[in-house]
Amino acid sequence: MINSIFNFINLHNGEEKKDKVLENVISNISFRGSNLWILACAIIIASIGLNVNSTAVIIGAMLISPLMGPIVGAGFALGTYNFRLLKKSIKSLLIATFVSLAVSALYFYLSPFKDVQSELLSRTAPNIYDVMIAFFGGLVGVIAITRVEKGNPIPGVAIATALMPPLCTAGFGLATFNFSFFFGAFYLYTINCFFICIATFFVVKFLKYPSSIIDNKYEKRIRYGISILILVMIIPSFYLAYNLYNEKKFTKTAEQFIQKEFENNGYTIIYKKIAYNASPKTIDIAFLNKTFNKEQMASYNKMLTDNGLSNTKLNIRQDDTDIKSQILSEINKFDTNISEKDVTISNLRRQLDTYRISDSSFLKEIKILYPEMRNISYGKIEQYPETDSARLQFTLMYSGNSDATRLKNWLHERLNEKNITLVNIADNTAKPSNTRTDKKK
Repeated sequence: MINSIFNFINLHNGEEKKDKVLENVISNISFRGSNLWILACAIIIASIGLNVNSTAVIIGAMLISPLMGPIVGAGFALGTYNFRLLKKSIKSLLIATFVSLAVSALYFYLSPFKDVQSELLSRTAPNIYDVMIAFFGGLVGVIAITRVEKGNPIPGVAIATALMPPLCTAGFGLATFNFSFFFGAFYLYTINCFFICIATFFVVKFLKYPSSIIDNKYEKRIRYGISILILVMIIPSFYLAYNLYNEKKFTKTAEQFIQKEFENNGYTIIYKKIAYNASPKTIDIAFLNKTFNKEQMASYNKMLTDNGLSNTKLNIRQDDTDIKSQILSEINKFDTNISEKDVTISNLRRQLDTYRISDSSFLKEIKILYPEMRNISYGKIEQYPETDSARLQFTLMYSGNSDATRLKNWLHERLNEKNITLVNIADNTAKPSNTRTDKKK
């Protein structure tokens, strides 16, 4: 039974020949010619995605990026103690990194839009979760590479490990001289590269790929070196994860305090800002029609410590000018997105207006002048007379006996339309060629 279970999960099942796998890995290491062009294009696409805050565009850039090649090559080189391959892999990775930083920095320097979007911000503060994603993503990637049937994991690995967005964010930091962004994003990129490499090393050792050296002394040195590098890379991420946990905890506690002391008492809050990284931490709030005196504000500040909010100051904004400026500042952050939506809506309205008759009295006049007409439908439709180009034509559909010539003449004068088609549904005297009716009565 136990042997059956081990055989079921055995990684050696379905394994590709080791020399063929190594040959495939080595062929994907080099960054020359087409690979560099593909990388540069992927970097520009990812930078545009970060610039316009589009997750779909960023995912597309990650899928076409060739950055995984030299990282996996370095992992195989460490696992087989092939220092020549390791040197080649590191050289290729450095070239790819330099080109990526240069292209992304140039793009963001030339781009007129330099707003910090959420996709950019999410790549500036890596933590232990990013380490886990990179490690397990790397495991999936190298396991897929060593299979006879490659399957579909490789694109998923490219998305999960996310090598491109941190590099582009680092380029944004360089272009805008925001070095906190640069170092945060570059640290995330380094974490991804390193732990993909380490995951590859473990799988290569587990699958017992042939080693280039026999001396155990070198093996011990490499293992010690890898262990030290893992600690160097992972300790800052633990600190950042701990800091993130404390920030989330503080924000949740502050929200609970605001709800208990203010919202549950019926006070309408019109502005709220919680600043964890300030010293001391601050909670800024403003109310619609409630004011507090100094004694009440001091009392609320004393309550903060009792509610688990030590080293925190509560600021109740009651100056109308100050409140107005803060609210306007928050609103202005969304102005760009709102203006883009307004332009789109305006274009759609303009396009819709070309197909409809907006005069509400038009139908009433028809019923008065031509009481015998029933089932009236009208609108502007696209027709294709003899060429491929369409033209808009007013079409009136009705049933009943009516003088078509008189009706058409009246419509010419009433609507100032040259092209008019009448369709009597009862006798089918005319048929519109490509009907698009947008208004029915």
